[in-house]
Amino acid sequence: MAQTPVLNMAKKFFIETFGCQMNVLDSEKIAGNLCCNGMEVAENPSKADVILLNTCSVRDKAVQKVYARLGELKRHKNGRKDLVVGVVGCMAQLEGEKILQKAPHVDILAGPQKSQGIHSLVEQRIHSGLPSVDMRSNENPGPLEISQIRRGSHWRASVTISEGCNRQCTYCVVPETRGKERVRSSRSILMEIEKLAADGYIEIMLLGQTVNSYIDREGGNTTFAALLRRMAQINGIERIRFTSPYPSDFTEELLEVMEVCSQVCNHIHLPVQSGSTKILQAMRRGYTREGYLEIVQKIKNSKRPISISTDIIVGFPGEQESDFEDTLTLLDAVRYDSAFSFKYSPRPNTEALKISGAVPEEEKSRRLEILQQRQKDIQFQINEAYLGQIVEVLVEKRARSRVSLAGRTCNNKIVNFNGPETLIGHFAKVKIEGFSPNSLKGAWIQSKALE
Repeated sequence: MAQTPVLNMAKKFFIETFGCQMNVLDSEKIAGNLCCNGMEVAENPSKADVILLNTCSVRDKAVQKVYARLGELKRHKNGRKDLVVGVVGCMAQLEGEKILQKAPHVDILAGPQKSQGIHSLVEQRIHSGLPSVDMRSNENPGPLEISQIRRGSHWRASVTISEGCNRQCTYCVVPETRGKERVRSSRSILMEIEKLAADGYIEIMLLGQTVNSYIDREGGNTTFAALLRRMAQINGIERIRFTSPYPSDFTEELLEVMEVCSQVCNHIHLPVQSGSTKILQAMRRGYTREGYLEIVQKIKNSKRPISISTDIIVGFPGEQESDFEDTLTLLDAVRYDSAFSFKYSPRPNTEALKISGAVPEEEKSRRLEILQQRQKDIQFQINEAYLGQIVEVLVEKRARSRVSLAGRTCNNKIVNFNGPETLIGHFAKVKIEGFSPNSLKGAWIQSKALE
């Protein structure tokens, strides 16, 4: 049932998103909620009556970026007393009212899973003149699926299948910010995807903190692999991606689905975090170096070539030079197609804070530089092998480089090439003529128009 627009609310809003793909989807949910309640999207922050920062807290650097942005907005608000500034998402949940102490010009605080109530918080702030606060709680976490989503794309959509995490990795704040794992019913997920397909969406990204641990116990114990198989049967869905899977929950059934269902993209992001069993145990990851490499070998032995990417943390407390060397040799053994690597960042209320053997910041930086150069060399060698190949690219956007378009192959390679903007949201055949460690460059051959 359509909602009646709320009177006296500010007319335009702007959302700035920090962090992961789940945050991007959360921003789309917030935008949908505000639009359904009488507000409009502003072209840029300067034209907004409400500015919301949808935040990340996984590393301290992300938190400091938000505080820096709040400093800029304070100066902006000095000239516009009616401007409403909000901090929502994981950082709001983790920092709580500390944000109001550090940045008293903040008007709204809302944790994750509060997208349906943002319009009410804005209205409360406007009417009362006091900060409006609404944090996530395990007792009332909010629905996983909502109909009010203002999607940023007309051909690619993210879909939440689970949220929160039951694992207790010693460095991670997700269980605190997102709560315990909750899953949607497979029926509701498939109904949403069927509607997206009917609306012309061709690529679906499934989201969950440990997405492959999904199981719908009330829906016949539907596993994650079974869910993928059923999705692949939906007419119109050409590509299915998912993030982020957990190594311990990677199954033979999932590998089989990736082999036989062409709609399921042949790319898997498999976070390892460290190549040292000792450090993995300190992180409480639940697998060893050897166990992780066994999973990788199964993937590499699959009937269908599957690219692998990962996340890596360097400088975890207690990490010795030999542990770091184990991580470097893991890179050589796996040969990831890409890797996101970071220095360990102490996070509030995590058990890693109690672990002795802190690595100096300078040493963390040294190790990170070495690791990133090693991975860069590997990616250079992998991408060189694409020269002369013809690949199918789903065109996503205008490129940042000198060429006009950018898109991705099924196995998640970024490809830049020249072509008409009418190709955005469609498939194109591209012959690879150049490469860098991070992307491929090619020449457009033909497009595959979608009906």
